[in-house]
Amino acid sequence: MQYYEDIEIGASRDFGSRTFTEAEIIAFARQFDPQPFHVDPEAARKTAFGGLIASGWHTAAVVMRLLVDSAIDLEAGLGSPGFDDLAWLKPVRPGDTIRGRMTCIDKTPSRSRPGIGSARFMVEAINQKDELVMRFTSIGIMRFRNPAQT
Repeated sequence: MQYYEDIEIGASRDFGSRTFTEAEIIAFARQFDPQPFHVDPEAARKTAFGGLIASGWHTAAVVMRLLVDSAIDLEAGLGSPGFDDLAWLKPVRPGDTIRGRMTCIDKTPSRSRPGIGSARFMVEAINQKDELVMRFTSIGIMRFRNPAQT
């Protein structure tokens, strides 16, 4: 379990992986992002992408699931007020496996709420070729293990 005190600025950690299938890419896109290069393999071949690609929102949703499953502490974590600088850097294609990595870039104890602090993390999705496919900066709010130390 990681509390605020356990987070070190500069520390990185991998947090799981997932392989994208053509069926999942199409199903997600049909519901949430029905652009031709996400839902129609034939039409996708005629685009600048040269084939079917996952919606960036699908990639972000998968990264969020990986975070919840293996990196967000449900006892110490108190949610997030948001994120910044979302960038989709390379397309994710059927058969690609992405892994998540997070690096703490800053942390600050709350001035108004004793026992609580926030940390900013660079969150990255990296494919099986070690290429960065997505990144964003996330803010996590978390409890102190020992609130009296704040």
